[in-house]
Amino acid sequence: MDKIILAGADGEDLTFYVLEETQLSGNKYLLVCDSEDENEDSEGTILKAVADEGDNIVYEFVEDDVEFEAVAKLFEELVGEDADIDY
Repeated sequence: MDKIILAGADGEDLTFYVLEETQLSGNKYLLVCDSEDENEDSEGTILKAVADEGDNIVYEFVEDDVEFEAVAKLFEELVGEDADIDY
């Protein structure tokens, strides 16, 4: 499982693990969770690729409600209704 590390608002690193990725309207999205153990209950969220800096892609949380809902529905189709995506 790929790992993504984002800088948190308080300066702490936030670690997420990639469950699935997809594209919608030319944008790349990742479904991530905060646990590396696939059998453990964890909350999922969605990240959007916002910049490509050579070998590094910059991701941000999807905060627009309409965009989030559309992408969440797409991920639910890909991984099933067991996905616990906060929206």
